Amino acid sequence: MNLRHLLLAAALLGGTVPAVAAEWAVDPAKSTITFAGVQVGAPFTGRFERFDAKIAFDPAQPEAGHAVVLVDLASARTGDVQRDAALPQKDWFDVKSATQARFEATRFVDKGHGDYEAVGTLTIRDKSRPLTLPFHLTLDNGQAHATGHVGLVRTEFGVGQGAWASGQWVALEVGVDVDLVAATKPGP
Repeated sequence: MNLRHLLLAAALLGGTVPAVAAEWAVDPAKSTITFAGVQVGAPFTGRFERFDAKIAFDPAQPEAGHAVVLVDLASARTGDVQRDAALPQKDWFDVKSATQARFEATRFVDKGHGDYEAVGTLTIRDKSRPLTLPFHLTLDNGQAHATGHVGLVRTEFGVGQGAWASGQWVALEVGVDVDLVAATKPGP
C-alpha cells in the first residue's frame, strides 16, 4: 500500500537523522493498534490485525514531518465471535463501502521530553475529522518506539448506526492505543 507516513500513531523515528525528514518503516510484527470500549456496561478490547504506516519525521524538525496510516477495518478482532462478526457490517465499519480508516498527520509538534503530537485528520466511513494524537517517542540505535493514546467518539465517524447510534448498548467513547516500532529506511 502506498501510505506516506504515520497514524494512528504516527510517530517513530530515530537514529541518525539527516536535515531532511527521514523515512521510517514500521515493523508490523512489533507494532499494534488497539481499541477499547464498553458494551452493556462491560469493558472490551480489540486490535486491528492489518495496518500500514509510512512516516517521514525528523525530531529536529518535527513540523516538517508527515505520516499516513491505513488501517484495514475488516481486520478488527476482539475475541468475541458475535462482536467480531458484527464489526465489518453496515451498522459498524461497513467494510463493503469503506475498507480502511486513514489517519494523515500533516505535522508533528514537539512537546518536550520525548513527547510529541501528530496533528492531522482521521477518516472512517468517509467521515473526516481533525485529530491530534499525543505520543511518546524513544529513539535507540536507529529504531524508534512510539506509544500514544487518543479518545474518539465513534458516532462522529458514523460507527454505530440504527439502534447502535446511541450509547445505550455500546458506549460512544472509544479509546485507541498505538504502539509502533520503526526503523529508518535505507537511502536511495
